[in-house]
Amino acid sequence: MKTRPGFELLRSGVAGIEAVAADSAHAFGRHTHEQFGIGLIERGAQKSASGRGVVEACAGDLITVNPGEVHDGKPVDATGRRWRMLYLDPAPVLDAARDIAPCASFEFTAPVLRDAALSLRFRSLFDATTAGGDALQSETALLALIAQLLRPTPQHAAPVASIALARERIDDDPAAAPTLAALAAEAGLSRYQFLRAFTRLTGLPPHAYLLQRRVQHARQLVRRGLPLADAAAASGFADQSHMTRCFVRSLGMTPGAFARP
Repeated sequence: MKTRPGFELLRSGVAGIEAVAADSAHAFGRHTHEQFGIGLIERGAQKSASGRGVVEACAGDLITVNPGEVHDGKPVDATGRRWRMLYLDPAPVLDAARDIAPCASFEFTAPVLRDAALSLRFRSLFDATTAGGDALQSETALLALIAQLLRPTPQHAAPVASIALARERIDDDPAAAPTLAALAAEAGLSRYQFLRAFTRLTGLPPHAYLLQRRVQHARQLVRRGLPLADAAAASGFADQSHMTRCFVRSLGMTPGAFARP
C-alpha cells in the first residue's frame, strides 16, 4: 500500500498492530502517538528528542516510544535513514506484559536499544505481522519481544489535578476550541501559570497538544472510512489541507494513507 514517497503503510494481519516501512530524510516535528512504537533502523541514523532526553539511533538499533510520549526525529545527514516501525495498541501490549509480570502498568524504559538478539526478535514480529501468517506465530513473537523490552513503570507523583482535568477536557473533545484563558480559569491559574504547568506535565504547550489529539482523532475516523473532508471538520481542523499538513508533520504520511481500501 503506497503512501507518500519514502513511506509505505503495510498490510497487517494482526488486529491492533500497524506496520510502516520508510526510507526518507523527513524531519518529524514534536508529536505523540496513542500506541506503543517499536522500530528498527536499517540504514543511516537519526536524532530524536524523546521523553528521556535527546538520543541517537544508528543502523541496527531498536527505537521505542510509549503512548503519549512527546518525541521528534530527524536524520543525522542528508542521506536520510531507512527504518521499519510497528505501532501497537496498548491493550495487546499490556495484556502480554501482564502475562510476563503481574504489575499494574508498564513502559519502555530505553528509547534506543543496541542488541542483535532483540533486533532479530523484532524482525520476527514484523515479518509475522506483515506476512498475514497465523495468529499463533504473531502472538509468540510479540510475547518474546515484550518479555525483554517492557519493564515495570516507576511510580511518579500524581499530576496536578487541575492540569489533569484540562488535559481530559481536550482528550474528550479535541474538535472543541477552548481558549487559554478559559482553561486557565478552570484550573484556577493565571494564563502564564497554566501554560508553564501544562507544558511541564505533558511535554507540549496546550495548542500543540490539542493538534496532536486532533490528528489522532482524525486518524481513527479516516481508518473507519469517513471522507477526508468530513474527518477534518469533525476533528476541529480548519480544512482538509490543514489536517494534511499536521498529518505529514507528525506521521510522515498524508491522511489518505490511512484510509481503508
